[in-house]
Amino acid sequence: MKEFQLIENFFTNRSISRRDVELSIGDDCALVQPALNKSIAISCDTLVENVHFYPDIPPQALGYKSLAVNLSDLASMGAEPAWMTLALTLPDVNEQWLTEFSSGLFDAAEYYGVALIGGDTTRGPRSITITINGQVSTGKALTRGGAKNGDWIYVTGTIGDSALGLDVIRGKRHVDPEHHEYLVNRHYYPTPRVLAGQSLRGLASSAIDLSDGLASDIKHMLKRSQVGAVIDVNRLPISSAVTDSVSKDEALNYALMGGEDYELLFTVPEAQKGALETALANAGVQFTQVGQITTGDSVKLIRDGERFISNNLGFEHFS
Repeated sequence: MKEFQLIENFFTNRSISRRDVELSIGDDCALVQPALNKSIAISCDTLVENVHFYPDIPPQALGYKSLAVNLSDLASMGAEPAWMTLALTLPDVNEQWLTEFSSGLFDAAEYYGVALIGGDTTRGPRSITITINGQVSTGKALTRGGAKNGDWIYVTGTIGDSALGLDVIRGKRHVDPEHHEYLVNRHYYPTPRVLAGQSLRGLASSAIDLSDGLASDIKHMLKRSQVGAVIDVNRLPISSAVTDSVSKDEALNYALMGGEDYELLFTVPEAQKGALETALANAGVQFTQVGQITTGDSVKLIRDGERFISNNLGFEHFS
């Protein structure tokens, strides 16, 4: 199957239609018309086989997750998803694999209103690169750089599920059957907190999505904001699937260092705490206060009033 036939069979006719797309797949460039007084939020992620995913990942899960991790970046900025491009590198043309991969990709795209407007295919080691574009009212985007001393630190959802789910998939952990499907799906099918991110506009002083683990990701926020933080590890939101499956210390390490949760970590000034309750309740998202911003430039983990030390450094892309 030639490149253009591959694109047409599996991608061109699957994309949703958007009024702001003037010209889509089939030309040298796509043309889009941003809304008035909107800034464009742009993010790009590459997933490489044997680095970011294993060869035996279900293709449908890979298609879904490839877009979900990009949507999580938009969520952390409070942006509304709009358009994407896809660069797909494959060792060969496997029609069954492409059918399942594109199904997962477009399941996510249709749910979040994202139009595929272009991309490329080539032969080589399997990798997926998606560039996602979203829109946010000018001056209203959330960033990593606004946290102030005294702001409260929150996390959406639960954390540590994805990392334990990966260990279950790889056979490194065995869990009760009642937790198995939940943990595996939390790794394969993360939920980008798009609506929660939009609800935080005007309330949160800073935000970041949790891709590399809380202990690693919060350092990026602190560096950009030029502040420090105290995190009470006893307050970390950990699911019963994790706490029922491993020891308390192991659960904390999964929550702090595991990565790929794609929840939101954000800060809120004292004056906005009441409004936050209403905003995220309307968004239907669980959230937990886990610490507070301080002066300084480092993060301090505490447990029962004492410093908590972990021997795990978190996820590193080049480790």
